[in-house]
Amino acid sequence: VQLVESGGGLVQPGGSLRLSCAASGFTFSLYDMNWYRQAPGKERELVARITSGGRSTTYADSVKGRFTISRDNAKNTVVLEMNSLKPEDTAVYYCAARRFGTYYWGQGTLVTVSS
Repeated sequence: VQLVESGGGLVQPGGSLRLSCAASGFTFSLYDMNWYRQAPGKERELVARITSGGRSTTYADSVKGRFTISRDNAKNTVVLEMNSLKPEDTAVYYCAARRFGTYYWGQGTLVTVSS
């Protein structure tokens, strides 16, 4: 099983980033896909979730209206589009696959929002 995130980096406040997660080694289309983040000194939190078929999404209140999660089950990828970024969005962002009680995690990608 592999989940490989990409797209992190340094961006100015108000800017945008697009995170991607490439999945392999499991039946991607059966799993809900999630983006979590963990800021320094804070607990990991759920940022966005998309159901296995892509029909339903959930967002943390702090990112609603700014972030969009999407998936392509043909390409085994999930994307997090992040707009209007704020310094408080600075964190390591993790891709995670969930099905029943099973979670698979990526290694994370660092997003830094700073001027």
